[in-house]
This record gives sequence, C-alpha cells and structure tokens, in this order.
Amino acid sequence: QVQLVESGGGLVQTGGSLRLSCAASGSFFSLNNMGWYRQAPGKQRELVARITNGATTNYADSVKGRFTISRNNTKNTVFLQMNSLKPEDTAVYYCYADQLRSSRLYGYWGQGTQVTVSS
Repeated sequence: QVQLVESGGGLVQTGGSLRLSCAASGSFFSLNNMGWYRQAPGKQRELVARITNGATTNYADSVKGRFTISRNNTKNTVFLQMNSLKPEDTAVYYCYADQLRSSRLYGYWGQGTQVTVSS
C-alpha cells in the first residue's frame, strides 16, 4: 500500500509561482510513474504532468513551458514547479503514483491540494 501526501498549494496572483510536493510512504520497493492531475470545479480531472521512474516526462499542452515536474527516487517524492500561473490553473491538484506488482499496475492518489490563482 502506498500513501501520498501533497503540500505546497495556496493562493497566488497571476504570473506568480508555486511549488507542489508529494511524498510517498508505505510498504513498497519502488514506484513506476508519478504525476500530477488537477480538477477544476465542474470539470473532469485532467493530467498536468507525469514522470516515469526513468525521468521521462510529459505535460499537458496548457502547461508546457510553464510547469516542470521532477522526482527524487531515493526519497520517493515528486515535485511540480509552476511558474507564470494563470487563473485557469486554479484547481485542486492531485498527486498520483503507480506501482507494478505481479504484472499488475496499482494506482494511488493523494488527497489533493488547492491552487488558486487570482486575476
């Protein structure tokens, strides 16, 4: 079982920056993919950025060039540096991680952290 705890959300003005962190704990050997999703009111949850355990990244088009995802495999943490924030980035941001065990993929979610960008 894997537990994910996010931190770093908050209120920021347009053009500002925030850094989200997510720490994984529990009984596991290693994590496969880690990433960040977000969900705005009335909208579906969407992928923001994802990073493999080999550090390959992919981003939603809406955040390319502004957000950077990174991870520390030794500490089982994943980060999201968000720059040039826009009001449309306002959402609850969820950390995600998955684990491959016995040829099955198990996914885990954090509780979410609110990011609000004021105009």
